[in-house]
Amino acid sequence: MLKVAIVGASGYTGVELIRLLSNHLGVEIAAVTSEQSAGKDISTVFPSLTSIFDKTLENLDADVIAKKADLVFTALPHQKAMDVVPEFLKKGKRVIDLSADFRIKDHATYGAWYEDHKAPELLKEAVYGLPELHREEIKKARLIANPGCYPTSAILALAPLLNNGLIAPETIVIDSKSGVSGAGRSATQDTHFPEVNEGFKAYKVAEHRHTPEIEQELSLLANSPVIVSFTPHLLPVNRGILSTVYASLKKDTDEDSIFGTYNEFYGKEYFVRVYQKGSFPNINNVRGSNFCDIGIKLDKRTGRVVIISAIDNLVKGASGQAVQNMNIMYGFPEDTALKGLPFFP
Repeated sequence: MLKVAIVGASGYTGVELIRLLSNHLGVEIAAVTSEQSAGKDISTVFPSLTSIFDKTLENLDADVIAKKADLVFTALPHQKAMDVVPEFLKKGKRVIDLSADFRIKDHATYGAWYEDHKAPELLKEAVYGLPELHREEIKKARLIANPGCYPTSAILALAPLLNNGLIAPETIVIDSKSGVSGAGRSATQDTHFPEVNEGFKAYKVAEHRHTPEIEQELSLLANSPVIVSFTPHLLPVNRGILSTVYASLKKDTDEDSIFGTYNEFYGKEYFVRVYQKGSFPNINNVRGSNFCDIGIKLDKRTGRVVIISAIDNLVKGASGQAVQNMNIMYGFPEDTALKGLPFFP
């Protein structure tokens, strides 16, 4: 039985980890931590867990947690994980980090978009945990940088085209919309109900911190530097991301060939569903699931291809992908605890 700890269990990604791992027959959740709610039963923080998971939240003490768990999920705010991840690694534990702290390989790039990194020696070691691209590296890793939600939706949308050299990288435009849970559980004015309800807006235009993460992975696929235009928007819904991605074709290609490229690239990937011609994703159809749904349209008039992807930002965009990575690391079937049907609208 694999024993795991969830550090930062009282946030949205933490409770999603509990929801999924509670159904995993090969895993025991040995410890859950929360600095704000330590000493409380987690079912008082999330009543939905009553009679399902009633463990008491602990303070974060790396020595104590390391004695209880083989694998640690760190679901902490950005720039907090880097304080504790090195401690767990020194104690021989494997870590899946759900923050942005270890996703960017280049120290200078991380500093430009966030702040100076406190553990730069781990940046190149951390494996970017997108299974569809890095499965073999994930198997052997001791530190997984779980991808961001926006990057997951954008990278999976573009990977087959860039991998096959079908589009001009400099023409990529990514237009993404996310539910409010992507901002985390802490209340802010921008996520206050009256500010979000019946509204729809762009934010962090041309400066969102997921941009270098997207560019890093797309550059690897293209085998050359890629710079994208990325604009996120806030939807008045709880969960889900819909990304509409545009790029110009390098050469004259028909729609059948493009679909063939996607079906070949993702043919063995259970969690990526490529829709048939004329069908496009809806966030309702992935809610609560680990699926990434992809629809494609060739705009012959402009010579552009339009790719639309949908994920649940808390599942394939966070906790579900973390569990998928754990399954790969420890030899469980990849879909263990993740194969349930999406929530119905």
